[in-house]
Amino acid sequence: MDSVKWFKSSRSGNNGACVEVAHLGKDAVGVRDTKARGEGPILEFTQAGWAAFIDGAKHGAFDSTD
Repeated sequence: MDSVKWFKSSRSGNNGACVEVAHLGKDAVGVRDTKARGEGPILEFTQAGWAAFIDGAKHGAFDSTD
């Protein structure tokens, strides 16, 4: 995955609590922990799965009810 361009949100701070995202191919999106410096695991989503996750996050599907 050396040729993959990883990026994080421009709204991310420098506190180390960020994730990076990359397009891994025709139907794959990868997400990894910035702190792992490329040595940790990568979660892989299909394009449809990633779109559903982003839509849910925008609409509060993952907000805590506590």
